[in-house]
Amino acid sequence: MAAPIPSDPLARPEEFPAAFIAAWQTRRGEAIAALFTEDADFVNVTGLWWHGRAAIAKPHDYALKSFFRETTLRAGRTEIRRLGEDVAVVRCRLTLSGQIAPDSSIAGNRQTILTAVLQRGPGGWLAVSAQNTDVVPGKETHVNSGALAAVDYRQR
Repeated sequence: MAAPIPSDPLARPEEFPAAFIAAWQTRRGEAIAALFTEDADFVNVTGLWWHGRAAIAKPHDYALKSFFRETTLRAGRTEIRRLGEDVAVVRCRLTLSGQIAPDSSIAGNRQTILTAVLQRGPGGWLAVSAQNTDVVPGKETHVNSGALAAVDYRQR
């Protein structure tokens, strides 16, 4: 039996990372999209930019049922910044393990920083915008020399 999709906004913005991880573990894109407002947007680690709950749900559902089907997310450093009574920015370092690589092997762990802007609505908090950014330790930027590569200019 599939895990239920949360239908209620969060009581506090601090709950967002755990709710995102719980939604991820359901392997259902609708569970992730339920954490967002109807008109929210989401930018993934490769820069794909989705607008609206349905557009957020669809690619997450695909990924969670294919190359992310065996993954686990673990929360690390988390910071909450309140911007008044009804808006908060949530940042959480996530560690992803168990991704299936294109050759069907299990890829190494990777870290991202999930940043979400949450707004308090009538029943609680929902994300209005989020971006997930890959962490590439020791690198400063990316260079495109035919293929995008993380580089560190300090090593010259």
